[in-house]
Amino acid sequence: MKIAFTSEGTTWDSLIDPRFGRTENIVLYNEESKELTSVDNSAVKNDAHGAGTATAQKIFELKPDVLITGNGPGENAAKALKHLKMRIFTDANNLTLRQAYNNYLSGNLKEV
Repeated sequence: MKIAFTSEGTTWDSLIDPRFGRTENIVLYNEESKELTSVDNSAVKNDAHGAGTATAQKIFELKPDVLITGNGPGENAAKALKHLKMRIFTDANNLTLRQAYNNYLSGNLKEV
């Protein structure tokens, strides 16, 4: 299973980025291979409009099974993500990726 995180950095010790659309990085964890990879998403950081939809498009291309984020996607991004067979978990603010992953495994994140 592939898990995507909105992240301020690229390692397990990076903080979850609470902003879905303007997240600096999308970090992917492949549970089978135990591999952590990242995708730079900083190009949308200064976009006046459409950052959430652009990030949703990147998520769509990455095809994760699970998305873990802080505040969750906005309305337009949520509509775009609805077409994916992906579970979305929020309320991972102020957590590292490792902490958010462990909270996900123990059922302590909110599923939307």
